[in-house]
Amino acid sequence: MQDIGMQFHIRCKEGDVGRYCFLPGDPGRCEAIAGYFDNPVHIGMNREYNIYTGTLLGQKVSVCSTGIGGPSASIAMEELSAIGADTFIRIGTCGGIAMDILPGDVVVATGAVRFEHTSMEYAPLEFPAVPDFSVAAALKTASEDLGYRTHTGVVQCKDSFYGQHSPQKSPVSYELLQKWESWKRLGVKASEMESAALFVVAAALGVRCGSCFHVVWNQEREKAGLSLPMTEDTSCAIRVGIEAMKRLIEEDLK
Repeated sequence: MQDIGMQFHIRCKEGDVGRYCFLPGDPGRCEAIAGYFDNPVHIGMNREYNIYTGTLLGQKVSVCSTGIGGPSASIAMEELSAIGADTFIRIGTCGGIAMDILPGDVVVATGAVRFEHTSMEYAPLEFPAVPDFSVAAALKTASEDLGYRTHTGVVQCKDSFYGQHSPQKSPVSYELLQKWESWKRLGVKASEMESAALFVVAAALGVRCGSCFHVVWNQEREKAGLSLPMTEDTSCAIRVGIEAMKRLIEEDLK
């Protein structure tokens, strides 16, 4: 690709971002995350990539939105890594699958089902999509210390939002419904769209990554007549991500 003096999609160059980076999907969530930084500066926005940089505990940190799904998330990680980022925390939302996952809970991923395609262009399907252990442990501890209902386990990642929520409309509904039943029987905690790709890309790049999620709702509980009001307030997951990153920075400074 022609050298344009900066990363092609995120429109940043070396020095614009820190080694520690948050990866929300929603560009609108970046300002809220940057609000926890010291001296945050808006670096810029191009396409779905909205970027702020500041400091935490005196160390340079950034937030870059990724949009929805594995392809755009992998681009963000590739380009951020190319200019110095090496520690990533995805802060996102998910829908519960296991019956004990309630709206407003926090889920920390210990692995991800690779029911998407992006990761297949980085590693054979036999390779597991797992977070960096130190990042996952920091997220779990931070969430518990903050007093949130915290779940750890495998999440399912897919490429089609409506393939999950309206599978009967799809010509391959038989496969979608069969696989969904498998996830349930295997104890998968929740469903989202980016972590499988991010975990595998991180392994390919030699960087570390973990994910935490705010549970929006649980469609399985709804089917069983046990639904609770949907909640889109992601402030809990943001706080978990911030506190976990501080712990990682403290460990790195020792």
